[in-house]
Amino acid sequence: MSILVDKSTRVLVQGLGNTGEFHTDKAIAYGTQMVAGVHPTKAGTTFHFEGETDHSGVPGRDDTYSTDLPVFATVKEAVAETGANASVIYVPPPFAADAIMEAAAAGLDLVVAITEGIPVADMITVKRYLEGKPGRLIGPNCPGVITPGECKIGIMPGYIHQRGKVGVISRSGTLTYEAVHQLTGLGLGQTTAVGIGGDPVNGTSFVDVLRLFEHDEETEGVIMIGEIGGTAEEEAAEVVAKEMSKPVAGFIAGTTAPAGKRMGHAGAIVSGGKGTAEAKIEAMNDAGIVVADTPSGMGEAMRRALG
Repeated sequence: MSILVDKSTRVLVQGLGNTGEFHTDKAIAYGTQMVAGVHPTKAGTTFHFEGETDHSGVPGRDDTYSTDLPVFATVKEAVAETGANASVIYVPPPFAADAIMEAAAAGLDLVVAITEGIPVADMITVKRYLEGKPGRLIGPNCPGVITPGECKIGIMPGYIHQRGKVGVISRSGTLTYEAVHQLTGLGLGQTTAVGIGGDPVNGTSFVDVLRLFEHDEETEGVIMIGEIGGTAEEEAAEVVAKEMSKPVAGFIAGTTAPAGKRMGHAGAIVSGGKGTAEAKIEAMNDAGIVVADTPSGMGEAMRRALG
């Protein structure tokens, strides 16, 4: 089992500029079912992708791929023609909020917004629009979602992932890759890795993903990677203490960050005395989470948590 995505997920891409085209090619090479593109000025055209797969030598997998991706004017048309149930968004920031809402209006189960720099006011509008709708938004400003060997939606490097037993949740793309690489090196692997994004207003929280992993039979433990700013990690720690039967490890980035200075992500800022690394680490320790002191210790913290 896995959460959010698997080999049956059918993905369309919104925004087929240079970035979207590059990462769509990598997703196809990984084995993801990329079924359509959406671009209002390129509708009716076809994008051709071919090359060597990321699964060469794996039984049942071809060593090369050759795919023609049809492009539609709207998400609704693409869904009707291809049966897509998920979308990945590489649309530029000024138009990304509209792209998210268009995907939600088309009834997609999952929308993964990779775009960085979407205005907070736009995301507040999106958040309100999504209320009561069945689909789930991951991101924005995130690396995406991957179930190793089955489906890769986003910008993460596929080759460092390995099918295994640990669920990964992170606000940081780079630290997601670091944790995944360590888990692979230790032979623990991953069930699904989810980058929830580093913006102050996003679609899916630590709490949401923790609950999904708690109910996933294959996931035996979870590693949660947070950073300064906001109270998401403290809220997650409460859920771990009250609801999680599975061991949880974690790491908080930004222990040396000065108050009032943004560190990388739009949401990574200590303001009003809240959102400090110390407060987050204390909450996680109180919840029984095994917290790594440094990024290099994340995999080992997970191994200790698993016993």
